[in-house]
Amino acid sequence: MTVRGAVTVTPARRAAFAVVLRTLDQGAYADRALHGETRGLDPRDRALAKRLAFGAVQRRATLDWLAARYTKGSLEPRVRAALHIGLEQLVFMDGVAEHAAIAQAVELAKPSRGHRVVNAVLRRVQREGVELPPDDTPQGAAIRHSHPEWLVRAWWEWLGADETRALLAADNRPAESVLRVNALVTGVDLDDIPGRREDDAIVVEGAFDAFAHPGYAAGAFTPQSRASQRVAPFLGPQPGERVLDLCAAPGGKTTHLAALMENRGEIVAVERHPGRAAALEQTCARMHADAVRVVCADARELDDPAGFDRVLLDPPCSGLGTLRTHPDLRWRVQAEDLPQLAAQQDELLAAARRNLRPGGTLVYSVCTISPPEERLEGVERWRTLPHRDGTDGFYSARDGG
Repeated sequence: MTVRGAVTVTPARRAAFAVVLRTLDQGAYADRALHGETRGLDPRDRALAKRLAFGAVQRRATLDWLAARYTKGSLEPRVRAALHIGLEQLVFMDGVAEHAAIAQAVELAKPSRGHRVVNAVLRRVQREGVELPPDDTPQGAAIRHSHPEWLVRAWWEWLGADETRALLAADNRPAESVLRVNALVTGVDLDDIPGRREDDAIVVEGAFDAFAHPGYAAGAFTPQSRASQRVAPFLGPQPGERVLDLCAAPGGKTTHLAALMENRGEIVAVERHPGRAAALEQTCARMHADAVRVVCADARELDDPAGFDRVLLDPPCSGLGTLRTHPDLRWRVQAEDLPQLAAQQDELLAAARRNLRPGGTLVYSVCTISPPEERLEGVERWRTLPHRDGTDGFYSARDGG
């Protein structure tokens, strides 16, 4: 029985709301919450839920700034999440049926009495529109593009105003979906994956559930950004060599090394966290990376007297190059984290050098846009930036052949 006047919330909006609420109320990671909340949705609903949830989480600062113009005091998490969902659709998403967006956001705020606030704010925004601050200063850009002001100021000083504005805007656009085809697996049909092929990469176009495709379970591909796919070839591993991969989880680069080596030789993949090490072993098994031996240990303490021909160091970093795929990360990283990360990276780099054979090759790679975390200056290196390259922001440097 349907109650007259009742509003039905679409599965995509309900899932997006749950993700936003969990990030606000429980500090959940948006990408992990999305995976759980969209289980069972069809690809189109899943894609819409991701776009809406990630947009609302990314633009939290902008949406809170807008909400503060029309409300007084703090909002309970449920009301705040519903308001963010509604504002994201009205202000930033094209092709949205505004009345449905408002009605469903109000419904999501219930049973809180704050649903009246959601209704009042959204209808006012619908009538009057909004005007965001200009981005001609770091403070204005931080609000308009929803980034922490400390980060905007750091990029402003390093890249300049124009490039920073372009980077901020790129961070709020959906990230491309990319798969790496596994050369170790043959005979799996991937022709039904919508997108274009670029060497070992498939740049997916349209709605596609990679984890539901039989090729995923068969190890025929794995999700991996185009920037990340550049790292293992940069190290240049050869069949028969002994290779060390430090801080190896989740395993995209590790399994890429195995493919490049045709599973001939040895790859020692070191991961400190037991749970991540176990997941890394499972990934290597799925990807048929038989040359990999996973070691659960602190990479800083590793001392292998036999040494390695090549060492890949992908240390913990701020991850500021992945803000499109990890939308809540911009609110987690703090300026004071960078010196601590840099000190840890130096310790890991010393361990990498200690285990490298004379004349060997070392690659240092981080998925961040942060000069304090760059190492090995004066050697061959490359950098990607989302607004220039359309992929994650990475820094990689190579010392040796």
